[in-house]
Amino acid sequence: MSLDDLHLNLRNLTSEDYPQLKTLMDAVYHDIGGAWPRHTIDKLIQEFPDGQILIEDGDRIVGVALTALVDYDEFSNPHQYDDLIGSREIILNDPDGDALYGLDVLIDPTYRGYRLGRRLYEARKELCRSMNLRAILAGGRIPNYHEYAEAMSPAEYLEAVARKEIHDPILSFQLANDFQVKRLLRKYLPEDEKSQGYATLLEWNNILFEPAERVLETRKTQVRVGAVQWQMREFASVESVLQQVEYFVDAVADYQSDFVVLPELFNTPLMGLTDQSDQLAAIHFLAGFTERFKTEISRMAVSYNINIVAGSMVEEGADGKLYNVSYLCRRDGEIDRQAKLHITPQERRDWVVEGGDELRVFDTDAGRVGILICYDVEFPELPRLLADQDMDILFVPFWTDTKNSYLRVRHCAQARAIENECYVVVCGSVGNVPSIENLDIQYAQSSVFSPSDFAFPHDAVLSETTPNTEMVMFSDLDLTRLKVVRSEGTVTNLKDRRQDLFDLRLRDWSWKSGSRQEDSH
Repeated sequence: MSLDDLHLNLRNLTSEDYPQLKTLMDAVYHDIGGAWPRHTIDKLIQEFPDGQILIEDGDRIVGVALTALVDYDEFSNPHQYDDLIGSREIILNDPDGDALYGLDVLIDPTYRGYRLGRRLYEARKELCRSMNLRAILAGGRIPNYHEYAEAMSPAEYLEAVARKEIHDPILSFQLANDFQVKRLLRKYLPEDEKSQGYATLLEWNNILFEPAERVLETRKTQVRVGAVQWQMREFASVESVLQQVEYFVDAVADYQSDFVVLPELFNTPLMGLTDQSDQLAAIHFLAGFTERFKTEISRMAVSYNINIVAGSMVEEGADGKLYNVSYLCRRDGEIDRQAKLHITPQERRDWVVEGGDELRVFDTDAGRVGILICYDVEFPELPRLLADQDMDILFVPFWTDTKNSYLRVRHCAQARAIENECYVVVCGSVGNVPSIENLDIQYAQSSVFSPSDFAFPHDAVLSETTPNTEMVMFSDLDLTRLKVVRSEGTVTNLKDRRQDLFDLRLRDWSWKSGSRQEDSH
């Protein structure tokens, strides 16, 4: 058959199609009873028309997928094919079911080789997603098993097919279409002599499923982020810094953003209000403003209905030590805290800043987020620990003086986005303030990085600013794409880790559910 002669169309099955359906089923299922009676098909079409899908070439039906709605909890456990059938061969379609059950997929033998079965499976998957169902289940025959029954058990046969040492026309196809074998079913279809009555219980999991009872609690899947590439400048007062912060928060909130991000140590120019001959005294002076900044920025978050990643500020702890801390000021009024864990030589030498000891994922109304301050993103263990807690977005407020320093942050941040299959937002400061010690020069190009796959930009850069220019950058992040790439991407970095060879854990502390607890591992 020439490809030029094909005119394929995908549509739903109707009662008028039964004569052709019967002919096709009798040909394909000649060894297990042939076609369903007409009243069976008519009833199935009447109860679940969207689940009955066919492919036609012109006026000829060349492929069919028959599907029912079932209760997941019942049919994800051992069952027989007869459990789907009522009296008079009526298929027991459950209108309140939360899963699809694949009854039959059949392709005209003369049309094999055109991957029509894959089209029908993809149509089923789209139906499952559109109906917000948990999964697709199927009892899969293993028709080549009779050739190996004397040499191996059914379980050994399944393993051999999975390793591609044996080809089974049904199981091999289902495995290639992302179905997973949940268990072996015995006496599933006793009349199936080729499978010797055995079958596989297969499942395709809908990663986008949201339980109905959680609809009102469902987080946003489209998240807008605004990053402020902040210019360091001399300020005459705390009020003038807060006024500038509020200007940017107001501007970003006007664009219905979910987050606004400020750079690391954005309020450091306030050190210019005191004597800088003693840098340690000057940084303690700066830390004296942090509590007010927290209070005022939290007020802005509530007033402008936006979550604010307040860059970072120097905090004096109860122990009298200094920490470089980022605050997540939520629009519901709550304030979360993430200290910088790795301290640069300059911070340690000039300001005697200490590293924190907690690492947390924050569950927000717009995704699960992590915050790592500048140097921390250059240590891949930290984002991986956050990724293990299903982080969607990593915010990286930074402050770098030269381009090579900036590129260390940039390249590491982009690697973190790829290896952890998440979005990474880096936000820095620009400008030169020679009158203030350690603020002589700044270099930044704030950016948003994504995983590297077809659903994302070709260079895995969603947005970026003009270097060394004060400006605001916006980026829309699709969290659904993260779910898909983690499960069905060209590569699946998180899923494919060899955890049989290595693992990673945080010593002494656990960040699960945002609480500080001793690690029991």
